[in-house]
Amino acid sequence: MTASEAREVVVAGAGPVGLCAALNLRLRGVDAVALDPLPGPAEGSRAICFSKRTLEIFHRLGAAAPMLEKGARWSRGKIYFGDALIHEFDLQPESGRSMPAFVNLQQCDCERFLESRLREADPKALRRGWRVVSLSRGREKGGGGVVVEAGRGGERKKIRARYLLACDGAKSDIRRMLGLEFEGDVFRERFLIADIRMLSDFPAERRFWFDPPFHRGGSALLHKQPDDIWRVDLQLGWHADPDEERRPENVIPRVRAMLGERAEFELEWVSVYAFQSRRLKSFVCGDVFFAGDSAHQVSPFGARGANSGVEDADNICWKLQMALRRGSPRALPDTYNPERTAAADENMRHTARSTNFIAPQSDAARAFRDAALDLAKTHPFARAIVNSGRLSTAAVLRNSPLNAECDAGDEGGAEPGAVLPDAPLKKHGAKTWMLDELGPDFNVVRFAEGGPADEAERFAKAAAGLPVKPHIVSPDGLDDSESLLRKRLGAESGGWFLARPDGHLCALRRRGAAGWEDECAAVVRRILETGRGRAR
Repeated sequence: MTASEAREVVVAGAGPVGLCAALNLRLRGVDAVALDPLPGPAEGSRAICFSKRTLEIFHRLGAAAPMLEKGARWSRGKIYFGDALIHEFDLQPESGRSMPAFVNLQQCDCERFLESRLREADPKALRRGWRVVSLSRGREKGGGGVVVEAGRGGERKKIRARYLLACDGAKSDIRRMLGLEFEGDVFRERFLIADIRMLSDFPAERRFWFDPPFHRGGSALLHKQPDDIWRVDLQLGWHADPDEERRPENVIPRVRAMLGERAEFELEWVSVYAFQSRRLKSFVCGDVFFAGDSAHQVSPFGARGANSGVEDADNICWKLQMALRRGSPRALPDTYNPERTAAADENMRHTARSTNFIAPQSDAARAFRDAALDLAKTHPFARAIVNSGRLSTAAVLRNSPLNAECDAGDEGGAEPGAVLPDAPLKKHGAKTWMLDELGPDFNVVRFAEGGPADEAERFAKAAAGLPVKPHIVSPDGLDDSESLLRKRLGAESGGWFLARPDGHLCALRRRGAAGWEDECAAVVRRILETGRGRAR
């Protein structure tokens, strides 16, 4: 006999994306459950580079602290051509950020920390060992919903849900059940990943080689991880035999050539991969929303896979909450598709360009690549051409339907669709961060001309009943004494900046104007009631 239950949201998959989605929903009071066929976190490193934006999301969900404590923080990178250092970079050259540019952490550890936080929020929100075995359209009120049949051994359970989030990876069962196919390209190139354990005083930085003396004709990458684990990535060529290349007797000589004959190390995990640059035409199919690798696949250069998946989850969860709790129209969750397909397209453009530079597919492309690398040794302009992976940054949702009319602004200031930047502030004389002050719903930052209490009171009247928290920046309120927040936003006195629950700016006025409270409240109200930011 098949048991039955009802949930508001089912999350298929408990990798970083599925766990992030389930945790986000539960913290928002949504009755969600995540299903995953594995008994625990996936083995091996897999994804290792988690970006500042992803760490900010994890921090908001209460899961970042152990990751920051355990992970290897880094912001610097070095690029070599042959054995010559041709370029160094720093991804976070200025201070005043609460999160590092990147933290390297094995995916299994990331999943373990997210799972611990999810079970702390709701011990029953994750079911290990359960796989979605069938899917059908539900008969919920309003004609929507899904019915998920999950199986574990001989057990079966039907779960009726309003929405399904498919976070079940590149080989998604949900995508297969719905008959959906990826569109895009498959790169004719193979790479070896080896995680090795060794004691070394190499710094925590990204090292990338083009045509190194220890691996002629290919590329190589070295990254530090916690617990004396190091990631080695070697280009093999399309015709390499994956089974042969994974054999320890073939991997060890390659790694030893890279590290030197005296290097002492042990193999921890080895994989050979060929990658794709593909996505679903639409990330929404009825009441099913696809996120992470189930929706899009990119090459690993630039660390845009897991990081973009976490952004997917962060985007859809607050919209589902508003639809379920406040009765917002279907138009609001549907904005997930144009926003995240645009972000996926941007990621695919970046990773495709990186891959074509790292692994040229023609003699002409290789000649161009090598000429640029040679010039980069002595000519700074050529270093901008060198592409070993454009590393992941927060997507800017420039064309989002949720963006309101905004000031054009000066060069360097925030733009609509960008993420509200973090900055150090003082509150009642104590240090705080903009990131730590944000509430779970909409947040408006106002650079006040008057007292903070008066500003907050006026806004409370204008926004009565709306899920929006005001933050009044003034010497007597949130003190931006270093002016970093003002500079990063491009704000002037009286300006205000409205951020959605996922932190993206949807309305901004750099210069003050009378009636800002009513204008800001009107934007929030339109988004919740119509699923659009602009007035018609």
